[in-house]
Amino acid sequence: MFNLLLPVIYLAFISLGLPDSLLGAAWPSMNQQFGVPMSWAGGISMVISAGTIVSALLSDRLTLRFGPGVVTATSVGLTAAALLGFSFAPNYWILLAIGIPYGLGAGGVDAALNNYVALHYASRHMSWLHCMWGLGATAGPYIMGFALSRGQGWHWGYRYIAIVQIVLTAIIVLSLPLWKNRQNNMRDNASSATDDAGAVAARKPLGVRGVLRIRGAKAILLMFFCYCAIEQTAGLWASSYLVMYHGVDKVLAASWASLFYLGITAGRGISGFLTMRFDDPTMIRMGQAILLTGLVLMILPLPGTVPACCGLVLAGVGCAPIYPCVIHSTPAYFGADLSQAIVGVQMACAYMGSMVMPPLFGLIAQHTSIAIYPWYLLVLLAVMTAMHEVLRRQRADA
Repeated sequence: MFNLLLPVIYLAFISLGLPDSLLGAAWPSMNQQFGVPMSWAGGISMVISAGTIVSALLSDRLTLRFGPGVVTATSVGLTAAALLGFSFAPNYWILLAIGIPYGLGAGGVDAALNNYVALHYASRHMSWLHCMWGLGATAGPYIMGFALSRGQGWHWGYRYIAIVQIVLTAIIVLSLPLWKNRQNNMRDNASSATDDAGAVAARKPLGVRGVLRIRGAKAILLMFFCYCAIEQTAGLWASSYLVMYHGVDKVLAASWASLFYLGITAGRGISGFLTMRFDDPTMIRMGQAILLTGLVLMILPLPGTVPACCGLVLAGVGCAPIYPCVIHSTPAYFGADLSQAIVGVQMACAYMGSMVMPPLFGLIAQHTSIAIYPWYLLVLLAVMTAMHEVLRRQRADA
């Protein structure tokens, strides 16, 4: 019966990715209708990010009280309601207000599901689940494009995704007995998992200060911050770098930039099979090595534009195993009793890295040169790699 839960979680990860790329696809139509500047999309994005940070930090408290199944169902339902609200928003300011529950729902489901899978499933499932997120993020713009191409407007693009989220909410609600059965099985199983389950039930929420006092927590949080900063900065500024520094045609540059995300998605599919042979730390190091190779290809003064473009795709492949394997290794490093609290703060650090570091690069590049793009990513990679080794050492000594 428990095996039936896995397809539900796969669907939840696809659903989690569906709305993530909608705003970018719909904004050229939305900003014209509302009569606001193109740059105001950043305001909506920041409100959503702030909401995800808040809900990620609250995920430990909520999961301890209600359980991961209830938190996931409620969060997906909240996201569905927000997406439906987006489709009926009469002006920009209403969009900003609706962005709050949108972010709260997204952050809650992200933290709850990531920790649940890290605790109860093999590493390959974490990689494949995040591959499902990539499929959802890829499908979102196509659904919006379907609505726009048929003259239905961006409103129906959001409504289609909202309908999918509503259906998924119903599926998760119906699956709640499966989540409870798993928890009962853990309590009945005479193994170390029993002690972990009891510890989770007994302890109080740690909060950010409590998490930071755990040996090794600062290292994994900074590591996660740097990874998400790399992924978002690389994706956001890839086309600009190829056009402005390497002279690549704008259309071709956009295609190469999309291949960065394709590299992440395909790489996670492949990583799922590799985790059957290699453990999480090895997979993380492999990803860091491939990412480094891609950045070096962009830095070396090689003739033509192909090396830089290939380096960008290779960087995406290198990113693939890092995020899921860091999440999956968290219970192994810190124990099941502490993992939800740490994963919640990890998600908050992820959103902070995604929100702060890409604009910071844009500011630096504006006053220097877009040529620093691979060097900026290289610095973040160096810090991430160093923190991974610090984490390994500190947890080995703990």
